[in-house]
Amino acid sequence: MAIVVFEHHAMETSARLGQTLRDHGHQLRVIRLYAGDPVPVDLDNVDGVISMGGPMNVDQADEYAWISQEADFIKSAHVANLPVVGVCLGAQLIAHALGGKVEKADRAEMGWLPVSQFRPGFPDTIFGGIPWKSVQFHTHGQEVTELPPGGVMLASSNGCKHQAFRVGLTTYAFQYHFEWTRSDIDGVLTQFADWIKEVGGDVDAIRQETEEHYDLYRHMGDRLCETLATLVFCIEHRLDHTKGPAANFDASQS
Repeated sequence: MAIVVFEHHAMETSARLGQTLRDHGHQLRVIRLYAGDPVPVDLDNVDGVISMGGPMNVDQADEYAWISQEADFIKSAHVANLPVVGVCLGAQLIAHALGGKVEKADRAEMGWLPVSQFRPGFPDTIFGGIPWKSVQFHTHGQEVTELPPGGVMLASSNGCKHQAFRVGLTTYAFQYHFEWTRSDIDGVLTQFADWIKEVGGDVDAIRQETEEHYDLYRHMGDRLCETLATLVFCIEHRLDHTKGPAANFDASQS
C-alpha cells in the first residue's frame, strides 16, 4: 500500500511533505507525469493521493493528456474516501475534478504574501498551532473561483479568495506552497525568473524577503506536514499491528 504522489514538473516534488510522510512510516509511489509516467488505472494498493504544483493549467488537457486522467483519479479517490491533498496546481485539479471552477486570476500571486484562515464557527484541526494570519509562498496565475459542491473555505487572501479549502473530511487543497525547502524556493526563483518578471514580480526583492520570512515559514510548514501525516493520512487504517512495522520504517535506525 502506498500514497500516490503526482508530480507535474521536475522542480515541484512533495519536498518536506513527502519526507514527513516517510518519517511517519508511509510509502510513496511517485508518478512523474512530466517524464511520461502513466496515471494508475485503479485504486488497488492506494492509501491516498497527493497532487503537487506545476506551471500548466487545468484547461490544458489538449496539451497535457494526463490532466483529465489525473482529475478522474482524484475524483475516484475522493469518492472512495481516501485522503487527497493538493498543492497549487494540485489544489486547482481537486476543484476541477470535483465540480468547482478554476480561472485565470486577475493578478498572479508571486512570492511572499499573507494568508488568513477562514473560520466559520470553529477552526479546522488541520491548522492547529498555526497563526490565524501567516506569510506563505505563492506561485500561481490561476485560482479556484468556485468551490466544488460541499467545499468549505479554510483560508483566503486579498488576491485569492480560496487559498485553502476542504471537501468532505479528508480532501484538502492549498493554493500556496507550504512544503518547500529553502533550496526549492531558490530553484524556483532561478528557473522561473522570466515568468516572475512577466507577471510583475521582482526576483531580487523576493530573495530579500525570503531572508525575512523563511524560518517561520518552514516552522509553520513542518507543523502542517506533521498534522497531515497524523490526522489525514492515518497510518493505523492500513497497518496490521500484529505483523510488525511498516516495510519502509525501521525505528532502530532512527
